[in-house]
Amino acid sequence: MTGQHPIEMDTGKPHPARMYDWYLGGKDNYPVDEAMGRQMLALDPRVPVMAKVNRAFMQRATRWLTGHGIRQFLDVGTGIPTEPNLHQIAQESAPDARVVYCDNDPIVLAHAAALLRGTEEGVTEYLQADVCDPDAIIEGAKKILDFDRPVALSLVALLHFVSDEDGAHELVGRLLAALPAGSYLMMTHATADFSPEESAAATAKLRAAGVTLALRSRAEFAHFFDGLDLVEPGVEVVDKWHPELGEPIPGQEDGVIPGYGALGRTS
Repeated sequence: MTGQHPIEMDTGKPHPARMYDWYLGGKDNYPVDEAMGRQMLALDPRVPVMAKVNRAFMQRATRWLTGHGIRQFLDVGTGIPTEPNLHQIAQESAPDARVVYCDNDPIVLAHAAALLRGTEEGVTEYLQADVCDPDAIIEGAKKILDFDRPVALSLVALLHFVSDEDGAHELVGRLLAALPAGSYLMMTHATADFSPEESAAATAKLRAAGVTLALRSRAEFAHFFDGLDLVEPGVEVVDKWHPELGEPIPGQEDGVIPGYGALGRTS
Protein backbone atom coordinates (compact mmCIF):
# COMPACT_ATOMS: atom_id res chain seq x y z
CA MET A 1 0.00 0.00 0.00
CA THR A 2 1.18 3.54 -0.72
CA GLY A 3 0.57 6.98 0.70
CA GLN A 4 -0.37 5.78 4.18
CA HIS A 5 -0.79 8.35 6.92
CA PRO A 6 -3.13 8.61 9.93
CA ILE A 7 -6.61 9.94 9.21
CA GLU A 8 -8.93 10.78 12.08
CA MET A 9 -12.19 8.82 12.00
CA ASP A 10 -15.24 10.91 12.86
CA THR A 11 -17.98 8.60 14.10
CA GLY A 12 -20.11 11.48 15.36
CA LYS A 13 -21.57 12.32 11.96
CA PRO A 14 -22.65 10.15 9.02
CA HIS A 15 -20.13 9.36 6.31
CA PRO A 16 -21.19 8.67 2.70
CA ALA A 17 -18.98 5.57 2.34
CA ARG A 18 -20.32 4.05 5.56
CA MET A 19 -23.92 4.89 4.60
CA TYR A 20 -23.29 3.24 1.22
CA ASP A 21 -22.00 0.19 3.09
CA TRP A 22 -25.18 0.12 5.19
CA TYR A 23 -27.37 0.38 2.07
CA LEU A 24 -25.51 -2.64 0.64
CA GLY A 25 -26.04 -4.66 3.81
CA GLY A 26 -22.47 -4.30 5.08
CA LYS A 27 -21.24 -4.26 8.68
CA ASP A 28 -18.68 -1.47 8.49
CA ASN A 29 -20.87 1.41 9.60
CA TYR A 30 -21.96 3.12 12.80
CA PRO A 31 -25.36 3.93 14.36
CA VAL A 32 -25.10 7.50 13.05
CA ASP A 33 -24.74 6.14 9.50
CA GLU A 34 -27.70 3.80 9.89
CA ALA A 35 -29.82 6.57 11.42
CA MET A 36 -29.18 8.88 8.45
CA GLY A 37 -29.61 5.97 6.05
CA ARG A 38 -33.05 5.30 7.48
CA GLN A 39 -33.95 8.96 7.00
CA MET A 40 -32.96 8.63 3.36
CA LEU A 41 -35.06 5.46 3.05
CA ALA A 42 -38.05 7.35 4.43
CA LEU A 43 -37.69 9.80 1.54
CA ASP A 44 -37.09 7.09 -1.08
CA PRO A 45 -37.14 3.39 -0.11
CA ARG A 46 -35.20 2.50 -3.27
CA VAL A 47 -31.92 4.05 -2.07
CA PRO A 48 -30.33 0.58 -1.56
CA VAL A 49 -31.35 -0.31 -5.12
CA MET A 50 -29.63 2.85 -6.35
CA ALA A 51 -26.44 1.87 -4.51
CA LYS A 52 -26.46 -1.60 -6.07
CA VAL A 53 -27.21 -0.15 -9.52
CA ASN A 54 -24.10 2.05 -9.26
CA ARG A 55 -22.00 -0.98 -8.41
CA ALA A 56 -23.51 -2.84 -11.37
CA PHE A 57 -22.64 0.05 -13.71
CA MET A 58 -19.02 -0.11 -12.57
CA GLN A 59 -18.94 -3.81 -13.35
CA ARG A 60 -20.48 -3.37 -16.82
CA ALA A 61 -18.24 -0.43 -17.71
CA THR A 62 -15.17 -2.34 -16.56
CA ARG A 63 -16.14 -5.27 -18.77
CA TRP A 64 -16.59 -2.88 -21.70
CA LEU A 65 -13.18 -1.34 -21.06
CA THR A 66 -11.28 -4.60 -20.79
CA GLY A 67 -13.08 -5.75 -23.94
CA HIS A 68 -11.66 -2.68 -25.69
CA GLY A 69 -8.07 -3.23 -24.58
CA ILE A 70 -7.84 -1.19 -21.37
CA ARG A 71 -5.56 -2.83 -18.82
CA GLN A 72 -5.06 -0.03 -16.26
CA PHE A 73 -7.61 1.38 -13.82
CA LEU A 74 -7.51 4.19 -11.26
CA ASP A 75 -10.54 3.94 -8.97
CA VAL A 76 -10.94 7.10 -6.89
CA GLY A 77 -13.43 7.04 -4.02
CA THR A 78 -13.19 3.27 -3.78
CA GLY A 79 -15.46 2.91 -0.77
CA ILE A 80 -15.69 -0.04 1.59
CA PRO A 81 -15.00 -3.27 -0.35
CA THR A 82 -18.06 -5.07 -1.68
CA GLU A 83 -17.47 -8.07 -3.95
CA PRO A 84 -17.04 -8.25 -6.79
CA ASN A 85 -14.62 -5.34 -6.72
CA LEU A 86 -13.32 -3.58 -9.81
CA HIS A 87 -10.07 -5.57 -9.94
CA GLN A 88 -11.98 -8.84 -9.80
CA ILE A 89 -14.09 -7.83 -12.80
CA ALA A 90 -11.09 -6.49 -14.74
CA GLN A 91 -8.76 -9.39 -14.01
CA GLU A 92 -11.44 -11.97 -14.73
CA SER A 93 -11.16 -11.18 -18.43
CA ALA A 94 -7.71 -9.53 -18.38
CA PRO A 95 -5.54 -11.25 -15.74
CA ASP A 96 -2.71 -8.76 -16.38
CA ALA A 97 -4.86 -5.73 -15.51
CA ARG A 98 -3.35 -3.20 -13.09
CA VAL A 99 -5.73 -1.54 -10.63
CA VAL A 100 -5.06 1.27 -8.15
CA TYR A 101 -7.73 1.96 -5.56
CA CYS A 102 -7.77 5.37 -3.89
CA ASP A 103 -9.72 6.56 -0.85
CA ASN A 104 -9.18 8.58 2.32
CA ASP A 105 -11.58 6.69 4.61
CA PRO A 106 -9.83 4.87 7.51
CA ILE A 107 -12.30 1.97 7.24
CA VAL A 108 -11.37 1.47 3.58
CA LEU A 109 -7.70 1.47 4.63
CA ALA A 110 -8.48 -1.19 7.24
CA HIS A 111 -9.98 -3.38 4.51
CA ALA A 112 -7.32 -2.64 1.90
CA ALA A 113 -5.89 -6.15 2.20
CA ALA A 114 -9.16 -7.51 0.79
CA LEU A 115 -8.83 -5.13 -2.16
CA LEU A 116 -5.33 -6.34 -2.92
CA ARG A 117 -6.11 -9.99 -3.59
CA GLY A 118 -5.70 -9.98 -7.33
CA THR A 119 -4.18 -12.23 -9.95
CA GLU A 120 -0.48 -13.09 -10.00
CA GLU A 121 -0.21 -11.66 -13.52
CA GLY A 122 -1.82 -8.36 -12.60
CA VAL A 123 -1.32 -5.68 -9.95
CA THR A 124 -3.72 -4.37 -7.32
CA GLU A 125 -2.63 -1.56 -5.02
CA TYR A 126 -4.27 0.78 -2.52
CA LEU A 127 -3.42 4.47 -2.30
CA GLN A 128 -4.52 6.51 0.68
CA ALA A 129 -5.29 10.01 -0.60
CA ASP A 130 -8.12 12.51 -0.73
CA VAL A 131 -10.15 13.14 -3.88
CA CYS A 132 -9.65 16.86 -3.32
CA ASP A 133 -5.87 16.40 -3.66
CA PRO A 134 -5.54 15.22 -7.28
CA ASP A 135 -1.79 15.89 -7.35
CA ALA A 136 -1.22 13.38 -4.53
CA ILE A 137 -3.41 10.85 -6.35
CA ILE A 138 -1.46 11.29 -9.58
CA GLU A 139 1.91 11.09 -7.81
CA GLY A 140 0.93 7.88 -6.04
CA ALA A 141 -0.70 6.28 -9.09
CA LYS A 142 2.36 6.95 -11.26
CA LYS A 143 4.38 4.64 -9.00
CA ILE A 144 2.10 1.76 -9.97
CA LEU A 145 0.54 2.53 -13.35
CA ASP A 146 2.29 3.27 -16.63
CA PHE A 147 1.15 6.76 -17.58
CA ASP A 148 2.43 6.23 -21.11
CA ARG A 149 -0.44 3.77 -21.65
CA PRO A 150 -4.20 4.48 -21.37
CA VAL A 151 -5.78 4.48 -17.92
CA ALA A 152 -9.47 4.25 -17.03
CA LEU A 153 -10.34 6.75 -14.30
CA SER A 154 -13.30 5.54 -12.24
CA LEU A 155 -15.37 8.12 -10.31
CA VAL A 156 -18.45 6.08 -9.46
CA ALA A 157 -21.03 7.62 -7.09
CA LEU A 158 -18.42 10.13 -5.88
CA LEU A 159 -18.76 13.58 -7.45
CA HIS A 160 -22.24 14.21 -6.06
CA PHE A 161 -20.42 14.63 -2.72
CA VAL A 162 -18.18 17.37 -4.13
CA SER A 163 -19.70 20.76 -4.90
CA ASP A 164 -18.69 23.12 -7.69
CA GLU A 165 -17.46 25.49 -4.97
CA ASP A 166 -15.14 22.75 -3.70
CA GLY A 167 -13.67 22.38 -7.18
CA ALA A 168 -15.40 19.27 -8.58
CA HIS A 169 -14.71 20.16 -12.21
CA GLU A 170 -11.16 21.30 -11.53
CA LEU A 171 -10.20 18.07 -9.81
CA VAL A 172 -11.65 15.93 -12.61
CA GLY A 173 -9.83 18.09 -15.13
CA ARG A 174 -6.56 17.77 -13.23
CA LEU A 175 -6.82 13.98 -13.07
CA LEU A 176 -7.71 13.64 -16.75
CA ALA A 177 -4.97 16.05 -17.82
CA ALA A 178 -2.37 13.73 -16.29
CA LEU A 179 -3.59 10.71 -18.25
CA PRO A 180 -2.40 9.86 -21.78
CA ALA A 181 -4.54 10.01 -24.90
CA GLY A 182 -6.87 7.06 -25.21
CA SER A 183 -7.69 7.05 -21.49
CA TYR A 184 -11.27 6.92 -20.22
CA LEU A 185 -13.48 8.58 -17.62
CA MET A 186 -15.99 6.20 -16.03
CA MET A 187 -18.53 8.04 -13.91
CA THR A 188 -21.96 7.88 -12.27
CA HIS A 189 -23.79 10.68 -10.48
CA ALA A 190 -27.05 11.10 -8.59
CA THR A 191 -29.57 13.64 -9.88
CA ALA A 192 -32.67 15.49 -8.77
CA ASP A 193 -34.10 15.50 -12.29
CA PHE A 194 -36.72 12.83 -11.56
CA SER A 195 -37.61 13.55 -7.91
CA PRO A 196 -36.95 17.21 -7.11
CA GLU A 197 -38.92 17.43 -3.85
CA GLU A 198 -37.48 14.27 -2.30
CA SER A 199 -34.00 15.26 -3.49
CA ALA A 200 -34.27 18.70 -1.92
CA ALA A 201 -35.33 17.12 1.38
CA ALA A 202 -32.43 14.63 1.23
CA THR A 203 -29.94 17.39 0.45
CA ALA A 204 -31.18 19.46 3.39
CA LYS A 205 -31.03 16.52 5.85
CA LEU A 206 -27.51 15.62 4.81
CA ARG A 207 -26.36 19.24 4.90
CA ALA A 208 -27.67 19.55 8.45
CA ALA A 209 -25.56 16.49 9.35
CA GLY A 210 -22.45 17.98 7.74
CA VAL A 211 -22.55 16.01 4.47
CA THR A 212 -22.43 17.75 1.09
CA LEU A 213 -24.81 16.47 -1.59
CA ALA A 214 -24.44 18.23 -4.92
CA LEU A 215 -27.11 16.70 -7.15
CA ARG A 216 -26.58 17.69 -10.77
CA SER A 217 -28.83 17.74 -13.81
CA ARG A 218 -28.16 15.71 -16.93
CA ALA A 219 -26.55 18.72 -18.59
CA GLU A 220 -24.41 19.45 -15.54
CA PHE A 221 -23.27 15.83 -15.38
CA ALA A 222 -22.48 15.83 -19.11
CA HIS A 223 -20.27 18.89 -18.55
CA PHE A 224 -17.70 16.63 -16.84
CA PHE A 225 -17.25 14.92 -20.23
CA ASP A 226 -16.60 18.09 -22.23
CA GLY A 227 -13.85 17.39 -24.76
CA LEU A 228 -14.17 13.61 -24.41
CA ASP A 229 -15.57 11.18 -26.97
CA LEU A 230 -18.60 9.61 -25.32
CA VAL A 231 -19.06 5.88 -25.72
CA GLU A 232 -22.51 5.05 -27.06
CA PRO A 233 -25.20 5.55 -25.82
CA GLY A 234 -23.62 8.63 -24.22
CA VAL A 235 -25.07 10.00 -20.98
CA GLU A 236 -27.75 7.55 -19.89
CA VAL A 237 -29.84 6.70 -16.84
CA VAL A 238 -27.37 4.53 -14.98
CA ASP A 239 -29.12 1.14 -15.27
CA LYS A 240 -29.80 1.65 -19.01
CA TRP A 241 -26.12 1.90 -19.96
CA HIS A 242 -25.15 -1.33 -21.81
CA PRO A 243 -27.42 -3.60 -19.73
CA GLU A 244 -26.30 -6.58 -21.81
CA LEU A 245 -22.93 -6.53 -20.00
CA GLY A 246 -24.38 -7.54 -16.63
CA GLU A 247 -27.34 -8.81 -14.70
CA PRO A 248 -30.24 -6.51 -13.71
CA ILE A 249 -30.60 -5.48 -10.08
CA PRO A 250 -33.90 -6.53 -8.45
CA GLY A 251 -36.05 -3.44 -8.00
CA GLN A 252 -34.42 -1.30 -10.69
CA GLU A 253 -37.50 -1.71 -12.86
CA ASP A 254 -39.72 0.04 -10.28
CA GLY A 255 -39.48 3.55 -11.69
CA VAL A 256 -36.59 5.61 -13.02
CA ILE A 257 -33.27 5.28 -11.19
CA PRO A 258 -32.37 8.94 -10.37
CA GLY A 259 -28.81 8.92 -11.60
CA TYR A 260 -26.70 9.09 -14.76
CA GLY A 261 -23.74 7.11 -16.00
CA ALA A 262 -21.33 7.58 -18.88
CA LEU A 263 -17.96 6.55 -20.27
CA GLY A 264 -15.81 8.97 -22.25
CA ARG A 265 -12.46 8.66 -24.06
CA THR A 266 -9.71 11.25 -24.15
CA SER A 267 -8.17 12.14 -27.49
